[in-house]
Amino acid sequence: MATTQKALLDSLPSGLLVGGRWREASGGARFDVHDPATGGTLTTCADATPEDGLAALTAADEARASWAATAPRDRGEILRAAFEAVTARADEFALLMTLEMGKTLAEARGEVTYGAEFFRWFSEEAVRIHGRYSTAPNGATRLVTMAQPVGPTLMITPWNFPLAMGTRKIGPAIAAGCTMVVKPAAETPLTMLLLAQVLQECGLPDGVLNVVTTTHSGAVCEPVIRDPRLRKLTFTGSTAVGKVLVEQSAEQLLRLSMELGGNAPFIVFEDADLDAAVEGAMLAKMRNIGEACTAANRFFVHEDVAEEFSSRLAARMGALVVGKGTKKGVDVGPLITEKARAGVHELVEDAVAKGATVLTGGSPVAGRGHFYEPTVLTDVPDGARCLTEEIFGPVAPIATFRDEADAVARANSTEYGLVGYVFTRDNARVLRVAEALEFGMVGVNTGIVSNPAAPFGGVKQSGFGREGGFEGIEEYLEVKYVGIAL
Repeated sequence: MATTQKALLDSLPSGLLVGGRWREASGGARFDVHDPATGGTLTTCADATPEDGLAALTAADEARASWAATAPRDRGEILRAAFEAVTARADEFALLMTLEMGKTLAEARGEVTYGAEFFRWFSEEAVRIHGRYSTAPNGATRLVTMAQPVGPTLMITPWNFPLAMGTRKIGPAIAAGCTMVVKPAAETPLTMLLLAQVLQECGLPDGVLNVVTTTHSGAVCEPVIRDPRLRKLTFTGSTAVGKVLVEQSAEQLLRLSMELGGNAPFIVFEDADLDAAVEGAMLAKMRNIGEACTAANRFFVHEDVAEEFSSRLAARMGALVVGKGTKKGVDVGPLITEKARAGVHELVEDAVAKGATVLTGGSPVAGRGHFYEPTVLTDVPDGARCLTEEIFGPVAPIATFRDEADAVARANSTEYGLVGYVFTRDNARVLRVAEALEFGMVGVNTGIVSNPAAPFGGVKQSGFGREGGFEGIEEYLEVKYVGIAL
């Protein structure tokens, strides 16, 4: 495995991709990419300057017209080829994600399947961009609408899903005919570099996709955002950063897609299938080590079944094996940084100090790496921070509720609105609760809602815009109306 890791890392491009050419940062600086399981350095990447960001935008702007004029079928075929290439190289992508982000190889392979599917889905949508023809009510004019690419787009992607958060943005942009500048997270830039290389090999023209890696995200991105050549900004990350970007984008009135923070409720009613609920809880909580905006953050369980649900969940969580993601038999990898682990532990200590009980876990794992024990807390009081703040770690805080109205009220008592989970066997309740929940997505009797064929996104402080589904490509298209007098 060590030889394979070295060969993979040595084969990666490590510079900036600007106008189809890999090059060093203008200042010559580089930064280290760390392994969160050991704290060691994996490799180094070019550390871009603001000048590099603008050079990438120039390349995207120069390629804009020719790429927009490229036949939809041709754009779709490039995406289809990329889907097949990423799938064929699944082991490489999975290993790379495990090394730089920490998730297990099994989970990383799952992300490859999920992430590649966005390329296949949007390869099929590229040829289905259409407008309409109609007659004006007075009969004197014909009304024609057409969809055209928005134009150069800045994509800022997070560290927790290094492949899928890129393909979810890049796929529809390519299909729609947009060019782009991608700024991956400094913690996990390597997967994006490999993905860009694959897209080049699949025939994506120079300048359509430009990749800028940097540890100075704000300094590099702000000049690009304020440049009139940019026409769209899409960001996945924290609500706090999203608000700053929205403010900056106002100068150019950019089209925006913002997938921001979450505080997902996981509601278990008294009639729920507890086996299914526990299984769903494991998926909703422990996917990606709990480092997901869709992760179940607050467990609200009916008081009649709370004790049994809690004990079952604690047994499952306590049996998980924590360790380096490349090792066989490991279920839970490290958190991304020591700062992240300290933040998770701070939330646990706060809950315990306010009266919560630890059923399992509750502490950092000693030794190298940023590991944290899978944790279940019960009797969590309303004042605990873990019920209002995004945990982003393997911690499940459980509180109880009395009835349906109480459950919905508690679930909605958050500024966030990304996803909620509901477990019940009552179909009428499913509809009532799904309609009442103030979230962009609702999972019913399932712990996973993400699907390339479905529109992903939230409301309130969780952002706006949708990624995936039929709606995903619309974020990269402008509607033009042409009135033709007879």
